[in-house]
Amino acid sequence: MYLSIIDVIPLENYKLLLTFENKEKRIFDVSPYLDVGKFSELKDPSVFKSVRVNFDSIEWSNHLDLAPELLYQKGTEIN
Repeated sequence: MYLSIIDVIPLENYKLLLTFENKEKRIFDVSPYLDVGKFSELKDPSVFKSVRVNFDSIEWSNHLDLAPELLYQKGTEIN
């Protein structure tokens, strides 16, 4: 399933609150990726909090991004 992201809010403990185009909200935990290559830069709180929507997905100020499909599939649905 492919859904664009329309909003992202950085949360505590390296989690993101994502809103998809169908208005569904999911929590995505970035912490499992923090020891993988350039993703370790996200351990810096200012870099992690720089996340924003870019086109149909998200991007940080250091130009890292994640595919919306991954964010949707691995995200936890919230009510």
